[in-house]
Amino acid sequence: MEKKNTKKKKWTRFRHRVVRNLLYPTLGVFVRLRYRVRIKRFREQEKRPYLILMNHQTAFDQFIVGMSFKGPIYYLASEDLFSNGWVSSLIRYLVEPIPIKKQTTDLRAILNCMRVAKEGGTIAIAPEGNRTYSGRTEYMSPSIVPLAKKLGMPIVLYRIEGGYGVHPRWSDVVRRGKMQAYVSRVVDPEEYRTMSDDELFDIIRKELYVDEAAVTGTFRHKKSAEYLERAIYVCPFCGLSEFESHKDTLTCQRCGRQVKYLPTKELQGVGFDLPFRFVADWYDYQSESIRKLDPMLLCDKLLYQETVELREVIPYKKKVVISKEATLTMWGDGIELCFAGVTQRYPFENLAAVTVLGKNKLNLYHGEKLYQIKGSKRFNALKYVHMYNRYLSAKKGEEHGSFLGI
Repeated sequence: MEKKNTKKKKWTRFRHRVVRNLLYPTLGVFVRLRYRVRIKRFREQEKRPYLILMNHQTAFDQFIVGMSFKGPIYYLASEDLFSNGWVSSLIRYLVEPIPIKKQTTDLRAILNCMRVAKEGGTIAIAPEGNRTYSGRTEYMSPSIVPLAKKLGMPIVLYRIEGGYGVHPRWSDVVRRGKMQAYVSRVVDPEEYRTMSDDELFDIIRKELYVDEAAVTGTFRHKKSAEYLERAIYVCPFCGLSEFESHKDTLTCQRCGRQVKYLPTKELQGVGFDLPFRFVADWYDYQSESIRKLDPMLLCDKLLYQETVELREVIPYKKKVVISKEATLTMWGDGIELCFAGVTQRYPFENLAAVTVLGKNKLNLYHGEKLYQIKGSKRFNALKYVHMYNRYLSAKKGEEHGSFLGI
């Protein structure tokens, strides 16, 4: 009887190098012109594979990182990228990113990273797992350290600065400003083998932490404040609220106060003193306000209601539209979705995870099902993630649970 060939195909392929070499000369010109970014080449690369750890500021970060290095890089990417039918298949064929489920410790992703490392491939990971909404580097999970040690590769710590000023996560437009990207530090295996996990994690956080809540030049666009409501939903004067932006101005829909977003990234109240200088200051206040909420007292209070498009995601395959006009409501202890005359309630405690993708898409993980919610351009997905995590921490008896999901 003929034996079956059970040998796995290699993850790293020659075509990935060809694609990289053909794509990057043209793409490099586009990225440099669009973002006005100064990219420093990593000339000490030689022929060694690396584990690149990077902070995450713009949608083009992976291309910026790629221009600092020779050869293909295998990026960890959210499973959402792999659920877009033939487009996902094409991306996998051309560059073969490593899929990861954002809401869990994904054993398959770890095994795939080990496989790529064994084959001599360079891997890139953003330990934040999210682009920053505030301009400050977001929460990093300490789990990056045991993974890095397990891979045993030299660690490159890569900094991107100015990206938030040029293209904030909440915005649709690229501003005219300057940014830079470079290798901040290399930690060789011989060095980190003698370190504790906490020591290595401190180095990673220190080298990747970027705080854009400062005047670092000017970033100009006539629509500089548009869609800031994707990140802000708490008014310092009237609490939970809704906002609407136009050009350089954000307006609270409850109290009518207006805030201007200046070219320096600073905020300015129109006719009143705003207690925040930068978006990061407002974002911190908003997070602290949610941590102080007792969601158990809001179980019967309708917090938000909006019209959205509802899809079911078939992981690694496709997305199926369930309703183009579903009604999404949020209460202190859960959310409801109403479409085609049917109302489905999802208590927070029955959801495995609630995550935000891109600028403002919302994923709900319920049992074996994964639902994706896409609202209007002004839709704020962040408030659902924050309220979900606040409810879980309150349920555990944590009076001011610190982690809000991002």
